[in-house]
Amino acid sequence: MTGSVHHIPRRRIWGRLLRPSIAGALAFWVVNLAISLTPIAADYRAALSIAYVPMLLEAVLGGFLIALGVTYCLLRFHDTIPGQSPVLKAALLSILALVLMTMLLEVPAKFFTPTPHAIRYFLIGTAFNVLRILALGIVVGRLFGRPDPHRDI
Repeated sequence: MTGSVHHIPRRRIWGRLLRPSIAGALAFWVVNLAISLTPIAADYRAALSIAYVPMLLEAVLGGFLIALGVTYCLLRFHDTIPGQSPVLKAALLSILALVLMTMLLEVPAKFFTPTPHAIRYFLIGTAFNVLRILALGIVVGRLFGRPDPHRDI
């Protein structure tokens, strides 16, 4: 199966893009919800003054944007991403997203603002992100690797 966007009719690109992206965002959100119920997450939110309900809503949007990026890259660069399995390819893309997110969001938020125990909260936030983003990548890869039920035979 070739994953390149150039080989898929335009009307099917949206289906190939949205289905794994929505499922990946849902996986991200479910893991986020599970994490949010732990005492360490409650401590993390309290220390950083993070409101619970807005955080859950932001996780929906953030997860969808990350999943959309991972899915798009799978479609666009499928043949150039190392590995045979779509799950492995999506996991690699998710790790790349994690590194970018950490450098662009976590590092500035924790180290360039006066936060007591910055390293502790940086490590906690990074651990949360590893779990959420890895779940997202696995789900995107699993759905991406499945045959399209609407594909012409």
